[in-house]
Parts: sequence; C-alpha cells; structure tokens
Amino acid sequence: MFLTVGLPCTGKTTAARRIEIEQQALRLTKDEWVKALYGHENPTAAGDVIEGRLIQIGLRALELGNNVVIDYGLWSRDERSALRQAAADRGAAVELRYFELTPAEQRRRLDQRQAEAPHTTWPMSDEELAEWAAFIEIPTQGELDGSEPVDDPPTGFATWDEWRGFRWPPSVS
Repeated sequence: MFLTVGLPCTGKTTAARRIEIEQQALRLTKDEWVKALYGHENPTAAGDVIEGRLIQIGLRALELGNNVVIDYGLWSRDERSALRQAAADRGAAVELRYFELTPAEQRRRLDQRQAEAPHTTWPMSDEELAEWAAFIEIPTQGELDGSEPVDDPPTGFATWDEWRGFRWPPSVS
C-alpha cells in the first residue's frame, strides 16, 4: 500500500498516477470522487465517507493481492497509523511518500491548476493554505522508512479498526 502525504498542490496525485502505472496499483484519489459526486461543492462529511469507502476498497484489493495507492493528504499521524496497521493486518507492506513545497510554489501550482483545469480542484485562499500548513503532522523519518512501529490507537479506542470507523464514518449523518 502506498500512501501519499502532503498539502494540496504538492504533487500527490501526479505521483499517485506514476505509482499506479509503475506498481500496477489501484489508485484511489478522493478528490476525483468528490468532484464527480458534488461538482463545485466539497462537503467535509461526504469527503470523510468517500475516503472511508475508498479505504475499504483499497483494503479489499490488498487482500486480493493487489497494490493500492491511497491518494489523500493524510495529514494526521493517526490516519497514517490506522492505515499502516490495516495494511499490516492484511500482510501488506506500506510505503509513505511525503510531498512538500514552499508556500509560494504551492500557490503557483494551485493558480495554474485553477487556470488550466478548474474542474479538478476547488478555490483555496492563502489563509486556508496557511491554516492547513500549521495543522499537518509531518511524517517522521521512521514513518517514511517503515522503521517506526505503529502507535497504539488513541485513548478511547481499543483498536485502529475501531478508530478508522470513527474517523471515516460509513455514511453521511
């Protein structure tokens, strides 16, 4: 399982497309599904459910022996830990790919995408980009190279599967 980690417009989907071809991986890109279902809207609750459904598909593909690339931001360590554990539970290796850019280059790429392919993205303000940059938990070297064990699930959750069901609910409420 390949996990793309990073903020918007840092190259995650470009890399995921490359991984899809090079590794014969099933590519699961949330934004494509949200765009297809909601167009100009980007509802958070629906995005979480779509992510969860795509993860279910990805985990089933792993069980069937297929490579999978999850193309989301995966900004939190807990998200990455839950997926690392789920893959390990299915006997699959995980490779994290982290993407970062300067804010200026990120803005340039976003503006270019808005001009050339507005149907693939949503408008994002400089304030939103700065807020998200402050929020992301950058992967540690141990996460990236696989040497760091998966953390225990957060307090209140007995397993990562239980946390995963909370983080990525099965339906929009």
